[in-house]
Amino acid sequence: MSIRTRIADSESVLNWVARRIASYIRMVYRNTRWQRIGYTELDKLVDQGEPVIVVLWHQRLAQSPYFFPLDKGRICSITSSARAGSMVGRVQELFGMDTIAMASKKRHVALSREVLGKMKQGISIGIAADGPRGPERISSTVPLIWARTSGKRVFGITFSTRYGREAGTWDRLLMPRPWKNEGVFLCREWTETVPRKANAEQIEALRLSLEQHMNDITAEADQMVGREPWAPNG
Repeated sequence: MSIRTRIADSESVLNWVARRIASYIRMVYRNTRWQRIGYTELDKLVDQGEPVIVVLWHQRLAQSPYFFPLDKGRICSITSSARAGSMVGRVQELFGMDTIAMASKKRHVALSREVLGKMKQGISIGIAADGPRGPERISSTVPLIWARTSGKRVFGITFSTRYGREAGTWDRLLMPRPWKNEGVFLCREWTETVPRKANAEQIEALRLSLEQHMNDITAEADQMVGREPWAPNG
């Protein structure tokens, strides 16, 4: 094993990096004038101990520790077991979130069983619908399967800031400027129902509906702060 690999896999190094990233996220939050819009119903459900499914785009992960009302209830974030996904999990745990690492070798049945177990404990679930590797803003069917199985309500959440730049990553991760900024957190329920015996055509139509819902709220958040609208790569 090379020195570079040993450093990259060092627990102390990984924890140090996670703390630095968490410091940046906190700095952005403190130094931004935020609007928090559309949270009334989500807050009420979480206050009542009712878990929900929270969906976001991978591009908007940078402020995800502030998406959910952690003062009212618990949420478990689904991350990748790969190095980058593991770092996301470490950072989110520093903010008090639970995490489940989605290993490529872990069967979807096993993961779903673990997720449903969390929801039975009253813990909400958060997932990037296009993660962990994309394609960018193409929703998977995973949130739909969990909504169908659990019967829990699905909320799309996003954020945007007036000042920031997109990283050169597959998801074009939005990196907000950490001072003198304006931002918005926008939450809106996806109100479609996933039938218990939905066929492949119905699932695909619902997947596209959720994808459009996420694009719509993200475009709305961008418009609120004066950001340029998103456009597909290529």
